[in-house]
Amino acid sequence: MPEIIKVDNLIQVYGDGTKAVDDISFTIREGEFFGFLGPNGAGKSTTIKILTTLLAKTSGSVTVAGYNVDKEPQNIRKIIGVQSQETVIDADLTGRENLTLQGHFQQMRSNMLRERVDELLKLMDLQEVADKRARNYSGGMKKRLDLASILVHKPKLLFLDEPTTGLDPQSRNVIWEYLEKLNKEENITMFLTTQYMEEADRLCRKLSIIDNGRIVISGSPKELKQQVGADSIKLSYENDESKNVTNEKAKKILGEIQGVTNILDSDGGLTVYAKNAGFIIPDIVRAFDKQKIKLTSVNFSSPTLDDIFLKHTGRRIRTEELVQNPKGGIFSRRRR
Repeated sequence: MPEIIKVDNLIQVYGDGTKAVDDISFTIREGEFFGFLGPNGAGKSTTIKILTTLLAKTSGSVTVAGYNVDKEPQNIRKIIGVQSQETVIDADLTGRENLTLQGHFQQMRSNMLRERVDELLKLMDLQEVADKRARNYSGGMKKRLDLASILVHKPKLLFLDEPTTGLDPQSRNVIWEYLEKLNKEENITMFLTTQYMEEADRLCRKLSIIDNGRIVISGSPKELKQQVGADSIKLSYENDESKNVTNEKAKKILGEIQGVTNILDSDGGLTVYAKNAGFIIPDIVRAFDKQKIKLTSVNFSSPTLDDIFLKHTGRRIRTEELVQNPKGGIFSRRRR
């Protein structure tokens, strides 16, 4: 498939001297579901703003569908759809009116627009609430309406900047299903930015992990996880220097256990990599117990994208998860 996005040596420096994007290069082919995975402040949204002609770059070369972002921004805007982190709909209008308004912005003919609006309401499962004001929609319904609004003019390329931020797990899963359907059945190219490991793993066929404005590694989720080449065991323990219990002592103990291939510092303890890690957990528990180190938690898992991020940056991605308020049923954000 031909390239639809080509980025070479892109740099973005803000007025205060912050280098938000630090010399990155990548390509995306037509029909691909491509993702940027990284924490807040990694440069994901800045890159999206440059590609969608909302922000002038400092230097580098960027083309979208063959159009230069500096010289041909109007041509690019005609063929793309952009969904930002914040939902952009008019709460005083109905779902149908919101979509119709977007069609008028795109100068679509009335008959064609009515058909397209009905088609999108059906696609997003909003037919029953189509003529109700959007202010009365749930959070998930608003996100689906927002997604429908950027599809009115049938864009060939969608930019999705953390589109499921703030949604509960059920609503997030519904959005994922719609995005997968649009990519597979309508061959719409997707550029997703996310800080959710599960989202990137499920949706993206090709992925770049970005941190501090730089791409640290690229490949398919499967290829990236294969690079770890081992299962992981996350250990937490009572870290008390007064009792001579330190990460260095724990690393020394782990290094003497057969099968351990790598040991990395992680939040609240250590992450140990080993092939067939499940079989050596008893050895780890016995070794720590012998040295009178109290383990507070032991978690075993197969390689994940979080392990890839940890391997290449030395830390894990801190994301926001939604926690239900026991007094209400309203979801609030918690960092993890």
